[in-house]
Amino acid sequence: MSNAQAFTTAAMPLDQQLVLVTGAGRGVGAAIAKAFAHVGASLVINYRYSADAAEELAEAVRARGGRAAAIEADVTDDRAVDAMFEAAQAEFGTPVSTVVNSALLDYTFNGDDRQPADEIDWEDLALQFRGTVGAAMNTIQAAMHGFREIGSGRVINIGTNLVQNPVVPYHDYTAAKAALLSLTRTFARDLGPIGVRVNMVSGGLLRTTDASAATPEEVFDGIAEASALGHVTTPEEFASAVVFFASPGSRAVTGQNLIVDNGLVMK
Repeated sequence: MSNAQAFTTAAMPLDQQLVLVTGAGRGVGAAIAKAFAHVGASLVINYRYSADAAEELAEAVRARGGRAAAIEADVTDDRAVDAMFEAAQAEFGTPVSTVVNSALLDYTFNGDDRQPADEIDWEDLALQFRGTVGAAMNTIQAAMHGFREIGSGRVINIGTNLVQNPVVPYHDYTAAKAALLSLTRTFARDLGPIGVRVNMVSGGLLRTTDASAATPEEVFDGIAEASALGHVTTPEEFASAVVFFASPGSRAVTGQNLIVDNGLVMK
């Protein structure tokens, strides 16, 4: 494929794309899926347990004239991920062009209940690594056949600003996201020659998702006060940044980590 062909495919308009969002049945994943639906992308709404919510979201997209399918898969299981991509190809008749890795193992952001450094076990870290790094590897590798077919691809990994500013030391969660940032950069380097862009969007505490629902109100207030824009980021605001990395406007961007937290962390 010539450079001109690769450039054209890399600039695929959003309304011509098939976007797979993992963990899209609820929380930030659902917000990301809705943001892509708003710009006309076709959607694979991945879920594991939230079947009713995922189906409801897919039906809402279709009711507005969009294309969407809810597909169950445990993204930590490579065979289930392969089957999900095969089902998506059969449903839409085209390869997935963008993968958003937003699935999160059940986790509660409440500093009072976290495990301190002298008590946490390796098994806790290993579980988060499997759910964060392992799942991302599974989806990226499963997407590669389709990426090669269309001549490019987009991967957007979801990170956290706790890597840059561990104000609350969630050891297992933050270590796994730090590893995912490294994977973002090494995969960007390795896959760049075939037109695949790999980036990360990192948020802070979002107001509000299932994971942040247990966060005390005074914590949200403190974050708002400390941020440059005086505001706690919403899932919808965060999702808008994710959409950028799938858009033609980001065709010269890869291996980057964009922190979206209303200016709380500036690094």
